[in-house]
Amino acid sequence: MKNIIDNALEYVKGVFETDYSGHDFFHTFRVYKMATHIAIKEKANLEIVQLAALLHDVDDIKLSPETHIKKDKARSFLIANNVDETVIDTICQIIDEISYRGTDSIIPKTLEGKCVQDSDRLDAIGAIGIARAFAYGGNHNRAIYNPDVGPKLNMSAEEYNNHISTTINHFYEKLFNLKDLMNTDSAKNIAQAREMYMKDYVSEFMDEWEGIK
Repeated sequence: MKNIIDNALEYVKGVFETDYSGHDFFHTFRVYKMATHIAIKEKANLEIVQLAALLHDVDDIKLSPETHIKKDKARSFLIANNVDETVIDTICQIIDEISYRGTDSIIPKTLEGKCVQDSDRLDAIGAIGIARAFAYGGNHNRAIYNPDVGPKLNMSAEEYNNHISTTINHFYEKLFNLKDLMNTDSAKNIAQAREMYMKDYVSEFMDEWEGIK
């Protein structure tokens, strides 16, 4: 197993070497490490969790829309590394179920999928989540904050994917929802503190914006 994991690490490092939107190699590596931690605690299939975590963004609709539907990059890598077709299908299903889709978000069918989805969502909250939110916003020419533009809540997948907002609104439109969407007890425990950190940050941001502090 170690050989294919090493190969996957090298592969995703090449895929994301020029990404500065918060979906870089280090995001994938953190998801991989957290997914490994959660999988061990939850007694999930470690190889499936690790491979799905490492490949979870290679066909992301925001990053590679042309390969998203069939998961072409993930499938090609797994086939080249002689992974069984049934396992490939399981990994691709996990990748397909992982993304946040507003009110249309999916609970993964497998324990392994829940571990990977939780790990990806944990990397979107807390201190690193804050940094990634602003990196993504700047990369996509989004305003940090505009008091005349309020957050749009309870969006469907289509609304969420097409919506252009501010980075501060993103906390209300997605990030503050993630704690309650965690699947595993392991992730729920971690998410509590990370959400509190984000809420304290946004409160401080608004006080400074208004000149209160």
